[in-house]
Amino acid sequence: MRKATRGDALMEVLQAVKDPEIPDLSILELGMVNRVTEDGGEVKVELMPTFVGCPALDLISRDVRENLFRQEGVKEVEVKFVMDPPWTSDRITPEGREKLKGFGIAPPRDRGADPMDIVPECPYCGAGEGEVHNLFGPTACRSIFYCKNCRQPFEGMKPV
Repeated sequence: MRKATRGDALMEVLQAVKDPEIPDLSILELGMVNRVTEDGGEVKVELMPTFVGCPALDLISRDVRENLFRQEGVKEVEVKFVMDPPWTSDRITPEGREKLKGFGIAPPRDRGADPMDIVPECPYCGAGEGEVHNLFGPTACRSIFYCKNCRQPFEGMKPV
């Protein structure tokens, strides 16, 4: 059995930081965490925004700081948003994809899927028989779809 490290503890803290728009998902499950370093109580966190200009970035930064400062020995926290490497929807973990479905949002299609078929599987019934209702959803990263099988409208994350 592997002994837990300080890095493990910091990652556990980041697992508790939820996306303000999808509170069932952590920033780790969304694949936003690029790098975490710690040196003598100074913690640096690099995050990749899911979309440039995302309005939730200030809230996420605040939550990361607040949660890390609760850790014993943490004296300073620096949160930096990086664009290189860019975030892609492939970074969403399998657990994150399942939590998206549970929240009623279809995970983005896999990159290997037909690029002309942008309609994801319905998060309610799993059918792939949907249609685009509106490419512009409530946030920049989501679209609105309609399932022809269960007749439910649903949101889906855009593949990036």
